[in-house]
Amino acid sequence: MLPAESTRPGARHDALARNPGIDLLRGLAIVLVVFNHLGLRIPLRKTALADVLPTWLLSRLNYNGYEAVFVFFVISGFLIAGNALRRWGSLERIDLRAFYARRFARIVPCLLALVAVLSVLHLAGVRDYTIVHANHSLPRAILAALGLHLNWYEGQTGYLPGSWDVLWSLSIEEVFYIGFPLVCLLTRRRWILLPALVLLALSLPFTRAMLDGNEIWQEKAYLPGMAAIATGVIGALLAARWPTPSAGQVGALYAFGVVGLLASTLGGRWLWPLLHDGVMLLLTVSAMSLLLACQASPPRPWRGFGWLHSWGRLSYEIYLSHMFVVFPLVWLYRASGGDVTLGFLWYPPALLLCWGLGALVAHGLSQPCERWLRRRLSRPSAVEATAICPAG
Repeated sequence: MLPAESTRPGARHDALARNPGIDLLRGLAIVLVVFNHLGLRIPLRKTALADVLPTWLLSRLNYNGYEAVFVFFVISGFLIAGNALRRWGSLERIDLRAFYARRFARIVPCLLALVAVLSVLHLAGVRDYTIVHANHSLPRAILAALGLHLNWYEGQTGYLPGSWDVLWSLSIEEVFYIGFPLVCLLTRRRWILLPALVLLALSLPFTRAMLDGNEIWQEKAYLPGMAAIATGVIGALLAARWPTPSAGQVGALYAFGVVGLLASTLGGRWLWPLLHDGVMLLLTVSAMSLLLACQASPPRPWRGFGWLHSWGRLSYEIYLSHMFVVFPLVWLYRASGGDVTLGFLWYPPALLLCWGLGALVAHGLSQPCERWLRRRLSRPSAVEATAICPAG
């Protein structure tokens, strides 16, 4: 889930600015992830909100966390490929050392801190943070998390505790980015790379369908997630070749993106019988459409939605740390009597605390460590100096 680089809205905008549309989309996605993990324990459809809102809507608010992660995959592919294009001019000119250094600096500090804290909690026997499954062990979970195959490990042995489980998406994303620059350098031709990316992106419904029968592996296998990331990379390539779409084209991209995302998330109960796993392809293509629209014409920040933009900026830190809020709040909820009709009242403090913890992790750990590691690991690149729009 998904440590994309800083948003760069395009060459005609300041290179250090953030794109409010992309931050808003990331914010919505991470809120849905938190709602999902709360909803598994305090479902909104069983609360008093069901008296005023349809239960299907409340269920969709709770159970779109998986779809939200795939939106993150698309955003990640779009941002990281787009930044590479601006930094080096083309994907076949990627500086391997600089690329891997940036990924390492962004990923590793939070990952190591999370694994260390979870290991201590497991050894202390803290409920909901202790690995209890007979097929699991702490050393093997650590190896899976740091070795970027936690998704495969869960598919073979069963679910880990929720605070470990969030790392499945990071395993998929980072394995993709280990191979991505190597493929770009080996192919060295966009007419070879682009069809391969398109085939991978279109494979999403088929690779999911082929894994039917193993629920965990179907959700967390490498290829479906990589197909979503490839969709984002395709979007970045399209944006580079189509930098100034007309107002009508931008409007059509926004319309398709919004309708497609709403249909594949809120309307999934009706679409799945018709499209089956094709709903996931609709989701990823719709997310790419929105990203293209936001890149071409960044929307103005919406009044009253600054908090959601902030969630988008902190999405990686919130994603890794939010289970340290969810479990304690659920403990308090149950200790207070567990009145499910008032369960919705636990959602606002959960959101506030998740944001606060994410901000604390970002400002106290990930951002300082990322800056320090980039200075230590990066070197000036002659190729980077001639890039279209070098980014810091």
